[in-house]
Amino acid sequence: MKKRPIYSLDPPKVLVAGFALIIILGAFLLTLPIATTNGEGLPWLDALFTSTSATCVTGLVVVDTGTTFTLFGQLVILSLIQVGGLGFMTFATFFAFILGKRISLKERLLLQEALNNLSVAGIVRLVKRILIFTLVIELVGAILLSIRFAFDMPLSRAIYYGIFHSVSNFNNAGFDLMGEFRSLTGYVEDPLVTLVVCTLITLGGIGFIVMNEVYEYRQTRRFSLHTKVVFLTSSLLVVLGTVIIFLFEFNNPKTLQSLSMSGKFLGSLFQAVTPRTAGSNTLNIPDLTQPTLFLIIILMFIGASSGSTGGGIKTTTLATLLGAVWSQIKGKEDVVFFKRRIPYDTIYKALTVTLSGLLLVMTVTMLLTITEPG
Repeated sequence: MKKRPIYSLDPPKVLVAGFALIIILGAFLLTLPIATTNGEGLPWLDALFTSTSATCVTGLVVVDTGTTFTLFGQLVILSLIQVGGLGFMTFATFFAFILGKRISLKERLLLQEALNNLSVAGIVRLVKRILIFTLVIELVGAILLSIRFAFDMPLSRAIYYGIFHSVSNFNNAGFDLMGEFRSLTGYVEDPLVTLVVCTLITLGGIGFIVMNEVYEYRQTRRFSLHTKVVFLTSSLLVVLGTVIIFLFEFNNPKTLQSLSMSGKFLGSLFQAVTPRTAGSNTLNIPDLTQPTLFLIIILMFIGASSGSTGGGIKTTTLATLLGAVWSQIKGKEDVVFFKRRIPYDTIYKALTVTLSGLLLVMTVTMLLTITEPG
């Protein structure tokens, strides 16, 4: 019997295996002496954690990125962030383009699964546009941030910082080079840094499918139901999050109280945008009030949108569940958005994803409570 090739495996299994290999390779590179400033390399467990965090664009760190790693180590992390944010299949396709290799049907199926696209038709064209969107957005973000950072540091360093933070935030990773785990707290009242980073996070979080539909809108003059739901849900989360954080932190002397009115708004806006998988912050997280921290937990659990650089259960999942609840309250059997009925299998999938996420969070919380007292 003919042996099945690797692509005959289920696409999700291939994607998981690919990410696992990238994480292991990244961890190995971070253990090299050339990767750290002390010339000893990271311990394997710390390297594995950092590589996983960068590849999965979570932003969690056990060592400070700016002071622990050399330029080599930082570039390894930045590469892991870029690959993790766009997906290794997107990068594999990019190199195939460069080498002039034809994209096979099996590879197109993998791309469809990786990008959460509904159809394999036009998937290669979508990948090309994803690469262009990413390059343009990260380049513009890097230029704007470099201009601002140039007022605080040498030009060469400002350019490097601009590139690093643009890539990190567009991919919703949240890694920074500011040192001492400060993130962007020094720029809480700076409108340029706040608005540029918020824009990068938002563009990376709405998803490439949405970006592509916006790009094609001049020809199609229509948006899909997915795009409409993403726009509505994301906008509501940002607006409500900003208002609630503004009210909760307004009189907190450790966060917003000492800031100007514009600083209060910018700080609230940034902290409403970034929890949905980005990881950066302009307010010191331990100083936030308990209600604000609880809100941030909810926003982190929701996350970004499908087919994006972010994680979480996704905004479309939240919208589907809320729509189902609202339909039950009104005594209606069907869930309808923008005059379109939502299939029952989509509702069941949303419920499964949410319950699985809650179960995972509860399990990890219990394990941490037992193993890390206090």
